[in-house]
Amino acid sequence: MLMAETIDQAAGLRRIATPRPVRVIAITSGKGGVGKTNVSVNLGVTLAAQGKEVMLLDADLGLANVDVMLGLHTNYDLSHVLKGERALEEVICTGPQGLRIVPASSGLQNMAELSTAEHAGVIGAFSELSVTPDVLLIDTAAGISDNVVTFSRAAQEVVVVVCDEPASITDAYALIKLLNREYGIYRFRVLTNRVQSVQDGRALYNKILKVTDRYLEVALDFMGVVPEDEYLRRAVQKQRAVVDAYPRSKSALAFKKLASKADSWPVPASAGGQLEFFVERLIMASQQNLNP
Repeated sequence: MLMAETIDQAAGLRRIATPRPVRVIAITSGKGGVGKTNVSVNLGVTLAAQGKEVMLLDADLGLANVDVMLGLHTNYDLSHVLKGERALEEVICTGPQGLRIVPASSGLQNMAELSTAEHAGVIGAFSELSVTPDVLLIDTAAGISDNVVTFSRAAQEVVVVVCDEPASITDAYALIKLLNREYGIYRFRVLTNRVQSVQDGRALYNKILKVTDRYLEVALDFMGVVPEDEYLRRAVQKQRAVVDAYPRSKSALAFKKLASKADSWPVPASAGGQLEFFVERLIMASQQNLNP
């Protein structure tokens, strides 16, 4: 009996020690001002409310504002982790519904220049988290900078946020084209933001699809819409997620549908789904961007 209990305990410890798969989703846009960070925050809060362990990495290194959007005050960020001054757990702050947020760090701007020991430190920082997330959301910068490319290449899913403005459509296509032709990414999820209806969102998606079908070898998926909503503006003014401040509003209900759709995407079953593997890919991608 004692031997059987010992075997059961050993099996349990092995299950705990085995890294579980993490769904890594980069949320990006070709143009600033389309509501990308709002999408990231509300998707994160919604998934956390549904019982998922969710981490949101603020990777908009030039104009970081996830903490500001949620009215959070942070003393440390990822740069302190890279310098060895703080553990990753110490810089993470907690948002609504238990959403875990990694504040932005200017240190990531020079990731390609890190030493081997510093690379190992970054990977180790993520692998030593006490709680491995089910989902890692990455709020990238807008545009086609090296940082946007780096995070998009390292993620398993790339969500492109677009609104019905000529510049937003043009820049979204430019981002998809760059990631496809230069870096071999062929699948993108398109989320249409600030539209009047699902039909308008679908029409906007079809505009992009028509061009990509003609000129690129990519697979686009219509993720869904976030409607124009006065309650979303009010939530931003209150520094709260709309799904938390106005859970029955049109935009909040839309985010719940979008979160359910994202939760249905395939979960990686191989080593590529482990959090440390994501960080390794992140470092590799940044080095290749520096020396294409």
